[in-house]
Amino acid sequence: MAASELYTKFARVWIPDPEEVWKSAELLKDYKPGDKVLLLQLEDGKDLEYRLDPKTKELPHLRNPDILVGENDLTALSYLHEPAVLHNLRVRFIDSKLIYTYCGIVLVAINPYEQLPIYGEDIINAYSGQNMGDMDPHIFAVAEEAYKQMARDERNQSIIVSGESGAGKTVSAKYAMRYFATVSGSASEANVEEKVLASNPIMESIGNAKTTRNDNSSRFGKYIEIGFDKRYRIIGANMRTYLLEKSRVVFQAEEERNYHIFYQLCASADLSEFKVLRLGDANNFHYTNQGGSPVIEGVDDAKEMAHTRQACTLLGISESHQMGIFRILAGILHLGNVVFMSRDSDSCTIPPKHEPLSIFCDLMGVDFEELCHWLCHRKLATATETYIKPISKLQATNARDALAKHIYAKLFNWIVDHVNQALHSAVKQHSFIGVLDIYGFETFEINSFEQFCINYANEKLQQQFNMHVFKLEQEEYMKEQIPWTLIDFYDNQPCINLIESKLGILDLLDEECKMPKGTDDTWAQKLYNTHLNKCALFEKPRLSNKAFIIQHFADKVEYQCEGFLEKNKDTVFEEQIKVLKSSKFKMLPELFQDDEKVISPTSATSSGRTPLTRTLSKPTKGRPGQTAKEHKKTVGHQFRNSLHLLMETLNATTPHYVRCIKPNDFKFPFTFDEKRAVQQLRACGVLETIRISAAGFPSRWTYQEFFSRYRVLMKQKDVLSDRKQTCKNVLEKLIVDKDKYQFGKTKIFFRAGQVAYLEKLRADKLRAACIRIQKTIRGWLLRKKYLRMRKAAITVQRYVRGHQARCYAKFLRRTKAATIIQKYWRMYVARRRYKITRTATIVLQSYLRGYLARNRYHKILREHKAVIIQKWVRGWLARTYYKRSIHAIIYLQCCFRRMMAKRELKKLKIEARSVERYKKLHIGMENKIMQLQRKVDEQNKDYKCLMEKLTNLEGIYNSETEKLRSDLERLQLSEEEAKIATGRVLSLQEEIAKLRKDLEQTQSEKKSIEEHADRYKQETEQLVSNLKEENTLLKQEKEALNHRIVEQAKEMTETMEKKLVEETKQLELDLNDERLRYQNLLNEFSRLEERYDDLKEEMTLMVNVPKPGHKRTDSTHSSNESEYTFSSEIAETEDIPSRTEEPSEKKVPLDMSLFLKLQKRVTELEQEKQVMQDELDRKEEQVLRSKAKEEERPQIRGAELEYESLKRQELESENKKLKNELNELRKALSEKSAPEVTAPGAPAYRVLMEQLTSVSEELDVRKEEVLILRSQLVSQKEAIQPKNTMTDSTILLEDVQKMKDKGEIAQAYIGLKETNRLLESQLQSQKRSHENEAEALRGEIQSLKEENNRQQQLLAQNLQLPPEARIEASLQHEITRLTNENLDLMEQLEKQDKTVRKLKKQLKVFAKKIGELEVGQMENISPGQIIDEPIRPVNIPRKEKDFQGMLEYKKEDEQKLVKNLILELKPRGVAVNLIPGLPAYILFMCVRHADYLNDDQKVRSLLTSTINSIKKVLKKRGDDFETVSFWLSNTCRFLHCLKQYSGEEGFMKHNTSRQNEHCLTNFDLAEYRQVLSDLAIQIYQQLVRVLENILQPMIVSGMLEHETIQGVSGVKPTGLRKRTSSIADEGTYTLDSILRQLNSFHSVMCQHGMDPELIKQVVKQMFYIVGAVTLNNLLLRKDMCSWSKGMQIRYNVSQLEEWLRDKNLMNSGAKETLEPLIQAAQLLQVKKKTDDDAEAICSMCNALTTAQIVKVLNLYTPVNEFEERVSVSFIRTIQMRLRDRKDSPQLLMDAKHIFPVTFPFNPSSLALETIQIPASLGLGFISRV
Repeated sequence: MAASELYTKFARVWIPDPEEVWKSAELLKDYKPGDKVLLLQLEDGKDLEYRLDPKTKELPHLRNPDILVGENDLTALSYLHEPAVLHNLRVRFIDSKLIYTYCGIVLVAINPYEQLPIYGEDIINAYSGQNMGDMDPHIFAVAEEAYKQMARDERNQSIIVSGESGAGKTVSAKYAMRYFATVSGSASEANVEEKVLASNPIMESIGNAKTTRNDNSSRFGKYIEIGFDKRYRIIGANMRTYLLEKSRVVFQAEEERNYHIFYQLCASADLSEFKVLRLGDANNFHYTNQGGSPVIEGVDDAKEMAHTRQACTLLGISESHQMGIFRILAGILHLGNVVFMSRDSDSCTIPPKHEPLSIFCDLMGVDFEELCHWLCHRKLATATETYIKPISKLQATNARDALAKHIYAKLFNWIVDHVNQALHSAVKQHSFIGVLDIYGFETFEINSFEQFCINYANEKLQQQFNMHVFKLEQEEYMKEQIPWTLIDFYDNQPCINLIESKLGILDLLDEECKMPKGTDDTWAQKLYNTHLNKCALFEKPRLSNKAFIIQHFADKVEYQCEGFLEKNKDTVFEEQIKVLKSSKFKMLPELFQDDEKVISPTSATSSGRTPLTRTLSKPTKGRPGQTAKEHKKTVGHQFRNSLHLLMETLNATTPHYVRCIKPNDFKFPFTFDEKRAVQQLRACGVLETIRISAAGFPSRWTYQEFFSRYRVLMKQKDVLSDRKQTCKNVLEKLIVDKDKYQFGKTKIFFRAGQVAYLEKLRADKLRAACIRIQKTIRGWLLRKKYLRMRKAAITVQRYVRGHQARCYAKFLRRTKAATIIQKYWRMYVARRRYKITRTATIVLQSYLRGYLARNRYHKILREHKAVIIQKWVRGWLARTYYKRSIHAIIYLQCCFRRMMAKRELKKLKIEARSVERYKKLHIGMENKIMQLQRKVDEQNKDYKCLMEKLTNLEGIYNSETEKLRSDLERLQLSEEEAKIATGRVLSLQEEIAKLRKDLEQTQSEKKSIEEHADRYKQETEQLVSNLKEENTLLKQEKEALNHRIVEQAKEMTETMEKKLVEETKQLELDLNDERLRYQNLLNEFSRLEERYDDLKEEMTLMVNVPKPGHKRTDSTHSSNESEYTFSSEIAETEDIPSRTEEPSEKKVPLDMSLFLKLQKRVTELEQEKQVMQDELDRKEEQVLRSKAKEEERPQIRGAELEYESLKRQELESENKKLKNELNELRKALSEKSAPEVTAPGAPAYRVLMEQLTSVSEELDVRKEEVLILRSQLVSQKEAIQPKNTMTDSTILLEDVQKMKDKGEIAQAYIGLKETNRLLESQLQSQKRSHENEAEALRGEIQSLKEENNRQQQLLAQNLQLPPEARIEASLQHEITRLTNENLDLMEQLEKQDKTVRKLKKQLKVFAKKIGELEVGQMENISPGQIIDEPIRPVNIPRKEKDFQGMLEYKKEDEQKLVKNLILELKPRGVAVNLIPGLPAYILFMCVRHADYLNDDQKVRSLLTSTINSIKKVLKKRGDDFETVSFWLSNTCRFLHCLKQYSGEEGFMKHNTSRQNEHCLTNFDLAEYRQVLSDLAIQIYQQLVRVLENILQPMIVSGMLEHETIQGVSGVKPTGLRKRTSSIADEGTYTLDSILRQLNSFHSVMCQHGMDPELIKQVVKQMFYIVGAVTLNNLLLRKDMCSWSKGMQIRYNVSQLEEWLRDKNLMNSGAKETLEPLIQAAQLLQVKKKTDDDAEAICSMCNALTTAQIVKVLNLYTPVNEFEERVSVSFIRTIQMRLRDRKDSPQLLMDAKHIFPVTFPFNPSSLALETIQIPASLGLGFISRV
């Protein structure tokens, strides 16, 4: 595939950038071979011309498609290069808040600088048992892989955690160890993880310090081996430390500190026990004030000191040793303040009585003068003589610092050894997992010997890492039979040879150290001469002769030679060490004992960082003379040996790599600095892994996955039945270059970039298909919409137009009719008005016209006269004005014309001289003449017109004058006529006035009447309207009141209902919580009981030798005990702890906390024993007093005295027997004269104590027997006579006749009174016992309340702690609680066992004495009395009746009954062939018969045997769902039978009359109902566990991974960590598998006759498990969070709902348990862009927590390029909207949660008498009654 195919327009590339390291850009033009410039456009819109390198012509890196960005594994990227890796990490870290990413076999962990909720126990359980690629990257996944490989391959494992200071190495290692402790099942027993964590405060205080990069930087590396036994449980641990930075003890750079322990000591100097150390402020000591930063913000050194001391105590370091450690540390501080004074250039001295040195000598217990001498002098030994030479001040200072460093290193060794002793286990180690916490590659501005050692170690680790990666690649290719071609990868062996080979840097350094006058400069010159220009990896700086440069695998590093020789020698004067060895302080010489032994090559001394290893428990034996030689080894040589041993250890294990990355140097949470990240990625080998992968075939697909993903690129004819051949054919067409891919046995291997090319082809094909589908669908939708709209418009138009036409026609008809009516009406009105008006008008016209004519005449006359006057006046005025104007105008014209003439004259004079002027004048004159001529003509025309007009006006004037004259004459005539008519008009006017008055009067009357009528009408209407308004108002008020009443009633009802519902819900929640708490306690009790049984069995198997001495066994011992009674077998094993105590103390380390608690418990038991003994003595005194009182009374009856004497004799004989046994024991003891025999711990002494205990118990039993038998005798004697009296009156007469005197009657009366007194005393005692029990229960309730309050306080305190401390505190509290509960349970067990033994003894004695009593009575009664007076057993009256529905069996057949009916019963045969619940019915019918016989012992024995047998069956076959379901059904049926036939009214409502006759008559079995209910709860919980174990492997595969809807979700490219294929292969589970399993569960429960309500609860629990496991895996799997997967989940959930509908279980509440999963699937499918979408999501996802919603949005990953990622701003919007929601911060659901179960009463309609017992059960020994 040519570059021109990839570097096309719109292709995206990465270009280098000095700020962001890499920038993304887009091509604006296709690239063509030979182009020197690429036209690019950056993401900010700027255009850029990118010039290619003319030499290499290397094109910029291509960017991966967006669909591949954010992958879990970096090797899944199609283009594997640095910018792609950096961008992928940044997107995961910043956008998705994911800190873990795979890079092949490496886990890259980025420090978030924020506490994340991803390390809880629920997360551990989610990762446990999973394949490494099946879940999102996590440190737990790496730990699980190591644990699984250790168990599977039987090979030791190593987890190598590396990174810069502050990158999170220690935290990662701690979480890995926590995972091992949790999954190995030893967290609650071994507590190894807690001990390792307890060592953290110690190791941090002595090995951590503040640096410029980290406030708590580990200045040493450690390798922790966690040991496992054959069952892969943690048994111990061992710690090896490396590269301790000793130079920090005597020197700190600016803004840095010394080790924390020094500042902790100074901060705690005020403590009384630290006064002897004479410490003060840290600024007062030279070794702690050089950095100038003695305080770390937010850290209290005094509190940290308390934590350190507490951790030392937990690890078994005594107080004396602790004070010894602090004395040595304080001495080091004082030693640093020792000052030397120069005598001359070659000698120095210490001031006399120098206080710092004096304090040091006092603390160390050494001589002041001797140490002062050897600090200023040294001994030089030659072959013949020894010299003592003074040293200079500088040499003395260096020697002082070397001594301080040496002491600190030895103390560090000593502490590590003691920590290892605390973590050591005596059990043999089978395998181990090592966790290496070591720093990564370091480079600073000034690099010295320390950085050289660190980088050398990282070179070795990188070489091992490269070889391991290369080996894995090679194995993969060979496994798939791919043609192997050698991959060129970086081999750093030349660099390692440069450092450690012969004449290497270390070799030359050691050689120079041996030279007498060797210096750093001479060593540097040797380096230059040996390696410069000979080794390509060695360089010399241009401007320095005291430095050298090494090209490491990560970067070039320049080392300063200054100080190399001194640090490599690590010179410590032997005389100073001898002075310290002679110390009176015992602990100090212990530190230097190793100097006298052969120093292990791994226990190093480094002036830089000291490599240390674990101290072996046995010292190695070396050859004489070897010590001095080994002691002279240099630091470099020792470090090289230590490193070789570490590499041997790592090479012998399977390594797992964790690379910790520091995202920024400012510790800002979720802030990513690209420059720093790239530096660390290059240094830690991640990019090298990428390079090795990219060099081969990094992308790998199985044939099935490839076919599923790229099926769209195939045609139908290309698809064959053979998937492998199909893929081959398609690839040959798609990719021409066959070198770009290879076909393996099961996978296809692609070169880098090929998957991106295939994805591009796939996206183009899908895009074209989508466009075609969209085109067709949109056209079809719009066409349908258009046709639908057109049809609707036509219909609307038709109806509208018809309506309009009808309305218009109606309007026309009405208009025409109205017009006609109007026409005729208007005509009538107009005619009438016209007539009236015409008449009046004619009259008025006649008068008015006359009046007007006269007025007009007078006016004309006046106007005529006025005109004449005006004419003459105006004429005169006009002539006068005209004359004045003419005169003035003429004068002005004259003046003006004169002026103008003068001017014109001047012009004419000037122009007269020019000929042209004349011409112009002539031209102008001609024109003027013509104009004048035209004007004359026009004036003539005007004149003619005016003459014509004047003539016309004269004619008109003459005619008008004639007309006016004729009018004047006519008016004169009419004036005369008017005078005549005036008289007539006056008379008419008078008549009119009169008529008008009459008319006005009539009109006024009419008007008044009309006004009155109108007023009355208005008043009436007003009154009516007012009444109507009032009525309306009243009605409205009434309606408002009614409405208000209804609303108030409704509101009150709703409020009450809401309150009732809320209270009911709250009560239900409280009830469920209480029920859940009770059932959890019951579950815990059953677990402890099972644990107790297992331990008892183990102890029984372990004990082979019987206990010496006397041991009483109860003949009535029964192995079947109820839940509240325990077997007396514990009496046989009580002596086991005492026998095995001494050897166990030698082997097992003592847990001090547990020992103290047990000691306290023993003290409490002794006090209780003393209290009980005092109470027993008091009761004996009461008995003696009562005996004395009875002796004072007269003798009642002779038979009673005889019986008492008989009993007394028997007790005396028993006492004699016990005394004889005691004497025999004393003789046995006296025969042995050894003092050890009678010692308190001797076996004979223990035997004696046990015998005395048994004797005291026997005496107690005998005393109780005396009292009980006396009362029993009296009651029995007196009971016989009343019964006989009641049965037969003749017998009474005979008895009366037999009495010889009244004394016998008196004796009988006295006996009766005594009996009454005895019954009354028994009643009182029983009442007191009940009161005591009630008081005890109250006390227990109060204690529980106090315990609850205490727990709440502890919880509140824990919540205030930081998360890590909270976890530790909760674990410690849980351990304490469990220990106390265990002790309480042991105490209850002992008490109940004693009670059982006592009761059994009493029963035995009762049976024996009653038998003797009956024999004695038979002897004293005559034969006639025996015949006539049969005596029945006491308190068991029998009435022979014909009972049915009962089964009778013999007492000795009880075990056989239990065996055949419970232990050996096969549930399948019973469920298929017999009625459901048959065993329960049979057992109840047996109980009914025992109740009928009133045999309480038989009832108790049967019920106890039944319960214990069911427990045995479930313990034996508890993994079989059918068995557990069968016995849950039968236990519930048995419980229902006990309720149904109990005789209580509440349970008898549904019984028939016959069933009511079958009720129990003698015994109230309510307590046993509670026992059976608890047993049913335990069985239910076991049933849930069984079905959970069956469903667990199916859920993830069936609900998430399997594609139920084929083709919806394609498989995305995966990396080296291949996930479990989601394609349905053979053996994988599908949704149908889950449904089949659910059907199987349901059918089995129905066959067993389980209650429907109980089936609903089981189904609800099953669906909860399915939903919780599915959601938890969804939240932990990024590849599952996509739109298509949401559709798959919705479909799968709908299938589960359909199953519920088919089984009629929709009301079981199972669907509601799936609501979180449904909402998560909806969240994957909904739109996630705008604020409205955010609001919709917040309202929709009410069953999900905020953490779950944000996690799903962060994990949402597009499977196709058509989908879009969720923006960070949208997720922040969601968080802002949900910030007020109060929900759990827990991310995962509790998949182990079990809903509290209830057993609703379900009576049976089956009649007991109709039940037949089949012969197949083998119950022939049972008979029906």
